[in-house]
Amino acid sequence: MPIFRITIAGALAAASVWAAGPMSGNAQRGEQLFQSEQCVQCHSFRGKGGTTAPDLSKRIDRDYTPATMASLMWNHAPDMWGAMKRKGIVKSEMTPDIAADLFAYFVSARFFDRPGDAGRGKRAFAERHCADCHGIATPIAGGGPPVVKWGSLADPLVLAEQMWNHGAAMRAAFEQKKYPWAALSGQELSDILVYLQNQPETRDLPRHFEFPPSDQGEQLFQAKGCNGCHTGAMAMEKLLQNQTLTDIAAAMWHHQPEMKQPPVTLSPGDMQQLIGYIWARQYFTGTGSAERGKKVFAEKSCATCHNDASSGAPKLSKGQSDITMVAALWEHGPRMFDMMNTKKIPWPRFTAREMDDLVAFLNQ
Repeated sequence: MPIFRITIAGALAAASVWAAGPMSGNAQRGEQLFQSEQCVQCHSFRGKGGTTAPDLSKRIDRDYTPATMASLMWNHAPDMWGAMKRKGIVKSEMTPDIAADLFAYFVSARFFDRPGDAGRGKRAFAERHCADCHGIATPIAGGGPPVVKWGSLADPLVLAEQMWNHGAAMRAAFEQKKYPWAALSGQELSDILVYLQNQPETRDLPRHFEFPPSDQGEQLFQAKGCNGCHTGAMAMEKLLQNQTLTDIAAAMWHHQPEMKQPPVTLSPGDMQQLIGYIWARQYFTGTGSAERGKKVFAEKSCATCHNDASSGAPKLSKGQSDITMVAALWEHGPRMFDMMNTKKIPWPRFTAREMDDLVAFLNQ
């Protein structure tokens, strides 16, 4: 089985977000952890697993982010610990590395993509003329490779790379057939992917999700000439703010005809490097406000223990992210819960924005 790997480390370390140093997450390990740590005793995924907790393949809303995941886990932690105790499940260790593995799995399973609809995807696949050139299992005469050969249904980075590299050939095919350019929104691409992923011929295809360290991302960004256009208001970190990887793939497809022609060719792995450099550092650290986060820190009574040396709680330092917050919750949460009960302090619950703001405050 191929290794599913997402390394958030390179981009995050470059942004000095994790003071503790590089951290990588492996989605294959994350998927195994989801099973071995008995999450499936309570949670199901695509209908398989427990029924006492939500099916994690079903999105909460259209703006499901790492901060949403972190806040939901935090809010429901006491209930989870109680359910685990009743079922005799021993709480396992949760280091930041293990949390990174789980988040890698969440990304590979497209937990953070906007919910797709197979019915809408089927219509879009036909209306955008995708079906005119691409069969599902077998080639169409004069067309491109069938869907089962794409190798990108479960890898948004490969999808973005392939859509970019084949854009010129597909534009030529569209012109030959006198079709208008098939612009795609991120939602439409999500719908198409859900439709294609659930075909009998494709639903059992293995996931290939690799996100290697982005140590070459900045050099590639300059070498490919991306920095010639993407500066100031067009800077990529602004354009990609809160964009999922599927959103990015759709945006690259949509705007490619308007970009420099002919577009630069990306070698295998280049897209991982480029997006790793630009995307992960903002996506996994959020866009919170440190000023609002200071209020959250006070209102949620965090300072009661963390600014009191006699409480035994550590003074919180920089180097926080949604991933480290989940790790800290799981590793130290039960002791925090007991201490807060002793002090008659209610367990703090956070919205996704509050979690973003709190992380921003802790990192200032």
